[in-house]
Amino acid sequence: MDVQQTNDADLTLVGPKDRFPKVTLMEPVASGYVLLAAEIDHRPPVGYFIESARKKRAIEIAKAFASEIVSLPDVREAVAFKTLIAPPGRGELLKRRPNVDVAKYDLVLLIECETPEAAQALKAGERFGELLKQIEALSEKTLVLAARNARRIGPVDHSRDGVFLFNYFYADSLQQNLGIWEYTAGWFEDQTGLDNSTLMLPEPGSETDFTIINHCRWNGLLDIMPSLIFKPSFRSFVLDNFEANDTAASPILYRLA
Repeated sequence: MDVQQTNDADLTLVGPKDRFPKVTLMEPVASGYVLLAAEIDHRPPVGYFIESARKKRAIEIAKAFASEIVSLPDVREAVAFKTLIAPPGRGELLKRRPNVDVAKYDLVLLIECETPEAAQALKAGERFGELLKQIEALSEKTLVLAARNARRIGPVDHSRDGVFLFNYFYADSLQQNLGIWEYTAGWFEDQTGLDNSTLMLPEPGSETDFTIINHCRWNGLLDIMPSLIFKPSFRSFVLDNFEANDTAASPILYRLA
């Protein structure tokens, strides 16, 4: 898929332009991804430390599958995550789009494959289909998609625990979504010390309302939460620019399962 660069002239920019440094981007990787997200427990934003028996069983199943699937030659990595907290930042646009899915997924399995074609083959395969049946039986809702890397700040380290973001974006325009993500991502580098991010673009035909999904990592909650809560520029620079470009985020912070 050819993903074009978006010029700032194509965006509606709120506030002083270039108030924060431009994001530092690397070349996207050639990997493909399979993402399975499940909504199992309904909890308040800080209540996910309480896990139902269904949630614990789903985590066991996802981790076992991840350990097994990495033996395949086309699989680079498979990692399971569980929700830590649902932070502020959900886009106001979602209130005006009542039919759009809102992310409330408290379990995620992310599989990185050598190529997008390998990811699509894995997703369509019998082994993944059996996993999906088991997770669906324990969940209220699931999301399954194959994706490729559209933008990248740096590799996300899954070798140690931390605070992992999956930010599920909805936008009226994919190009505007990519452009305003890139424009605002410099805020996260500058204000939170972010040095990694993999922006995933769902493959054509994916049955999802989400236009892109951003995945990144911080060492701990203190690296990210104070900036989201106490820095006015998160609202005035990040969220207001999302809103002005018909883009909404559904951020969820996770830890390794």
